[in-house]
Order: sequence, then C-alpha cells, then structure tokens
Amino acid sequence: MSNVESISIREVEPADLESFYLHQLDPEAIRMAAFVAKDRKDKAVFHAHWDKILKASQNINRTIVVGGQVAGHIACYPSEGHLEVTYWVGREFWGRGLATQALQRMLQLVGERPIFARAATDNLGSIRVLQKCGFKIIGTDKGFAHGRGEVTEEYILRLDGEQAKG
Repeated sequence: MSNVESISIREVEPADLESFYLHQLDPEAIRMAAFVAKDRKDKAVFHAHWDKILKASQNINRTIVVGGQVAGHIACYPSEGHLEVTYWVGREFWGRGLATQALQRMLQLVGERPIFARAATDNLGSIRVLQKCGFKIIGTDKGFAHGRGEVTEEYILRLDGEQAKG
C-alpha cells in the first residue's frame, strides 16, 4: 500500500451520527455488510439504535476520522460471552487502508482477547482487513441478511494473543 493516509479514532460525537446515517444508506455498502438493520432508512429508528449503543457502558465506540472528515465508525461490544468487533467505513473511503488502521488502533485500545468478528464470506475487503490484523477464520454461520434480502453465509473470525499485527 503506497501513500497510506493516517487516521485517528476518537469518541463518537453527536454530529458524527449524520455521517454514519448516510454511510449506511449506500446500496453497495449495504450489500457488502449484509447483516444490517431492517429499517435502515428510518432516521428515528437509526437514532434510537445509536442512542442504545452509546448508552451501553460495556461498548467501546469510536469515530474513524481522516483529513478532518468522518470516515466511519468502529466498536467493540460484548456478544454471547465474548467481545466482538464491528466497523463501517463509508464507500468513498474504501481501498485506502483506513479500516485496517482503525482496527489496529481499536485493538491497541482494547486489550482483552480473544476478540471475535464476522464478515459475509464474499466480503473479501473486510476479510482481508481482519486477517491483516491477525484474525483467523474459525467457522461459518448462516442467517437472514437484511442487506441482501436472503440467507447469507458469514465467516466467524477470532483474534487471540495480546496485540494486533502491524
């Protein structure tokens, strides 16, 4: 990767939510993410969801910023007795190494291991990001994906050890 831009991750601010909302309306991004909210166009539902996320004390939520712009968000949250990581980068920021940098920073912030992640099996970009940061595919699952309107297979990935790979 040449000419990689540097990003930062910071606490989520109320003004960030508008960018998050617009990012999650993108049809191509929705298809790639697959497992998205059913009512993603309903702004009231979106804000209620984020209000719940931000009030959950066990969640670690960060905004991804590049060049002063909100590029997306990343979070670690408890799920089924373990931590799981999730992220969303706006399509206009894809292919620039930003998700990998954001994940590396989040993994430095969150020391607990193992951490799990999920990605649709055909979401090669996200799988590559996770694997660059040391995650290994440990299984698969299937579920109904609202972003595709069909049952979709996803990989379950796990990161063991103490720190992300650079």
